Amino acid sequence: MDAPDRQAVKLWRVRKTIHEIVRDRGYMVSQHELDMSLEDFKSTHAASGVVDRSNLTFMVESQSQDKAKQLLVFFTEEEGLGIKHVKKIFERMAEQEVMHSIIIYQNSMTPSAQKIIQEMAPRWRVEIFKESELLVNITHHVLVPQHEVLTEEGKQTLLQRYRLKPSQLPRIMLNDPIARYYGLQRGEVVKIIRPSETAGKYVTYRLCH
Repeated sequence: MDAPDRQAVKLWRVRKTIHEIVRDRGYMVSQHELDMSLEDFKSTHAASGVVDRSNLTFMVESQSQDKAKQLLVFFTEEEGLGIKHVKKIFERMAEQEVMHSIIIYQNSMTPSAQKIIQEMAPRWRVEIFKESELLVNITHHVLVPQHEVLTEEGKQTLLQRYRLKPSQLPRIMLNDPIARYYGLQRGEVVKIIRPSETAGKYVTYRLCH
């Protein structure tokens, strides 16, 4: 397998995983996008023999069809993600009136790029993934239990039912791979469902911190 073919296989897998991520977060994703074969991917995105990363960028809408919950997913063309490219992404977000995006970069990111992303929050929410982090879907691993992010209403119902304060819940860190997969924010609660030989299933909850 030559270099362009290896690149195509890699980006096909990354693209599939990011579409699964946004679907699992409640965005509208067609089955066609999820099931796209490697050959279809090549014919669509690598007609010249090399994958055009800029052509992989896409936008999705929430299943609630709330325009405020649109999400832009960017694939960077440069080897490293620098402040110049990040500024262009913010400009595009402003033009399209999108407040939330995910940047998928190739190999490295400069400290200045990281800094400006932090400075622009919470006005603009930008998540960052390295391509190598998305080669496999971590939630498909046999040892990873089912996770469900609770709505604010669901969180309050849980706290009232068990007479708990949020601080009494076990924690899941913001940078935990599962927290990043679901885009958890501080204060959100995730429900974890594990199989149990005695009870059928065993449910726990964790607070994102």
